[in-house]
Amino acid sequence: MPQNEYIERFRKEHGRRFDYEERKRKKESREGHKRSLKAKKLKGLRAKFYNKKLHAEKIALQKTIKSHQLKQTNNKSKNEQKTPKGAVPPYLLDREAFNQNSSKVLSNMIKQKRKEKAGKWDVHIPKVKGISEKEVFKVIRTGKSKKKAWKRMVTKVCYVGENFTRKPPKFERFIRPMGLRFNKAHVTHPELKATFQLPIIGVKKNPNSALYTSLGVITKGTVIEVNVSELGLVTPGGKIVWGKYAQVTNVPENDGCINAVLLV
Repeated sequence: MPQNEYIERFRKEHGRRFDYEERKRKKESREGHKRSLKAKKLKGLRAKFYNKKLHAEKIALQKTIKSHQLKQTNNKSKNEQKTPKGAVPPYLLDREAFNQNSSKVLSNMIKQKRKEKAGKWDVHIPKVKGISEKEVFKVIRTGKSKKKAWKRMVTKVCYVGENFTRKPPKFERFIRPMGLRFNKAHVTHPELKATFQLPIIGVKKNPNSALYTSLGVITKGTVIEVNVSELGLVTPGGKIVWGKYAQVTNVPENDGCINAVLLV
């Protein structure tokens, strides 16, 4: 395991301190005093740059507050508008509704793109129980002396690419058994309410560890990429969607198959 991930692993297994939230709140409240003190102490160019940065942050905050206020006032004014007297021509009846719907669609598309860019998705299983390395890797002793124990056998289901070739036994560190290698997953589309058997393209993220992600270990809550070209999904621009992310919802090594839900 990499040096920097012991804290994360401990946090997953044992949780945070009981007073973590309170300490965090106090630290955030002290931040303003620290910044003002720093601004007073700095001199010359450093002070100039620091004050410029604070000024930019202040303007950005004011802009966001104003935009929120404008949204609230617009919503209120729309609701308070009275229905016009007299008959309205039929070609004007659905105009306002259409404009609202189109703007909503556009905003949702932009939000979705931002989420995908940031690597964040609305996953179906947000919290996953941590899995220790002892559970995932089995120690294998090699050589005549039986003291060398630097090899590890993966005991969980994993995905290995088509063009994968094993290293020579002398240089191999992790062994992924053929019986636990899976190439396909049963993916359920939440909107269509239908399940399809789709080929796996790769393992995007295993929440337990980056090491499991690189090895392609698939556990409950893992985000995998599947080939959805068979479903005929199309983007708003008219392009065919080839790969999409799905989250594993079962324990594959117990069930003998991978069940996942598509992240739409």
